[in-house]
Amino acid sequence: MNQEQGVAGKLVASMIRRSVRKHFHTVYWSNANSETLRSPAVLYANHHGWMDGYLMFHLISELGLVSVDWIEEFDSFPLFSKIGGMRFAKGDFTGRVGTIRKTIRLMQNESCSLVLFPEGTMHRPPSLLPFGGALDLIAKRVPNAVFVPIGIYYEQSMHQRPEAWISVDLVHTFHSRQDCEERLASNLENLRESVKSGHSFEILARGTKDVNERWDMRRLPKP
Repeated sequence: MNQEQGVAGKLVASMIRRSVRKHFHTVYWSNANSETLRSPAVLYANHHGWMDGYLMFHLISELGLVSVDWIEEFDSFPLFSKIGGMRFAKGDFTGRVGTIRKTIRLMQNESCSLVLFPEGTMHRPPSLLPFGGALDLIAKRVPNAVFVPIGIYYEQSMHQRPEAWISVDLVHTFHSRQDCEERLASNLENLRESVKSGHSFEILARGTKDVNERWDMRRLPKP
């Protein structure tokens, strides 16, 4: 399985990258793991922003993982299937069961990874909602999977466009849903504190500079 499937996959991937460049000043990231993540992995993240899925696409590309992602609004843009998106429509119990079964097969047979927003719905920050049972199910059916807490933090402050930070915390084996909740909450809090304290991050994606950074007329030759 390739992350970008055929011409359509490359076009969708390009659309996502353009959108991130357009809407952000910079996207930063840090990785607590010194070695390459092995597959299958479950990258579970908070869901505080509309762009979360786009940022996770950048992250898995940087990590070199092939991953699937359950998308509740899949029917609005089915071409997301060409970059690993899977239909997970609200109210369609049968469809969701089919998607979960296919995901398990891909993880078992092709070492595919999974991007998961275990809160189940997007909501305003800073708190986390209780996690659903997907983590337990994947851990039971794919016992060799590793789990990775991913914190995503947005801030509109110092630049014309918002900045985003992604923190990849330490890989762990599954112990319990509560343990995962605590790990992600801790990762997210540490991420916020790191941003506040001016901690240095690597650049994951460059966006669009502020208008004064692009068009500062003080740089023009004086007459």
